[in-house]
Amino acid sequence: MNVTPTPAQEQAALAWLSLLHDAPSSGDQATFSRWLRADPAHVEAYAQAQVLWELSEVPASTLADEDALALQRYLKAMDGAKPARVRRWSAALAIAACLVLIVSMGAGWQPQRWADDLGADYVSAPGEVKTVTLADQSQVTLDADSAIAVDFSHGERHIQLRRGAGFFNVAHTGQAFVVHADSGEVRVLGTQFEVRLQPAGAQVTVLSGRVGVTPSAQGTQQILTAGQQVAYAEGVADERHAVDSESRLGWRAGWLNYYKAPLADVIKDLGRYYPGRILLLNDELGARRVSGSFPSKDPEAVLNALQAVLGFEQHSVLGRLIVVR
Repeated sequence: MNVTPTPAQEQAALAWLSLLHDAPSSGDQATFSRWLRADPAHVEAYAQAQVLWELSEVPASTLADEDALALQRYLKAMDGAKPARVRRWSAALAIAACLVLIVSMGAGWQPQRWADDLGADYVSAPGEVKTVTLADQSQVTLDADSAIAVDFSHGERHIQLRRGAGFFNVAHTGQAFVVHADSGEVRVLGTQFEVRLQPAGAQVTVLSGRVGVTPSAQGTQQILTAGQQVAYAEGVADERHAVDSESRLGWRAGWLNYYKAPLADVIKDLGRYYPGRILLLNDELGARRVSGSFPSKDPEAVLNALQAVLGFEQHSVLGRLIVVR
């Protein structure tokens, strides 16, 4: 007889998985055995949890390490108790606990977001594109899951991009307008452009006007005009190149547009619109190229469409974690 575990049973199974991978006592093992025998759905839920462990051990370990570091920064910023507490788990428990927290709390358990948001003035949630008007009447459209800090003191207008991406429609006031992202900055007087953080560095795309992009304090400035883009990382900038900026900035209207983009990049973008997390486990799959226009508001439908074309596997857990392989 087929049984379907409830979300509560799936969550309990993941909790047992985390406990049993951290040298449980004989009492814990006896309690687990009683729980397992109490309902056939418990057996099925635990079997699914073990599959999830096998699928996600490596990325979950990475996420656990990233979250631990972010949580340390958050605790320091809050002058909280000893950050060393986040390191007290064993490696196995950290992996399992990370999985439990991901699927049970979704976007709520993301210390990196807490650290970013702590010093931010404007924040957009996953799946939310938000436009804000600054004190100088400049407008900033935040892509989903983004954050900025604003400082208009000392005769200049400074914006720090703390997470995600922002599209800037800058009012001309005679004061410099500077966007700081990673190690570099983008300096303008009046224009429309996007700055997007990347895993390393940032990318700048200009829709109209002119901007000067400097990859580091000692770097050389490049001037970009409408329809040009440049990326930089670790203080070094690539050569600027022409792009279809209207297409690249389609996210403002709810569309994600790609031309021969790695699937890994597409999945990363979809993750900003999903309320939990999407984990890609297959590097070879992630390198496959994708072209098309996809609605950002329904990342699960986009994944289903890509699955039909590319033939990958995906597993959803409690509506908060999607594993793609």
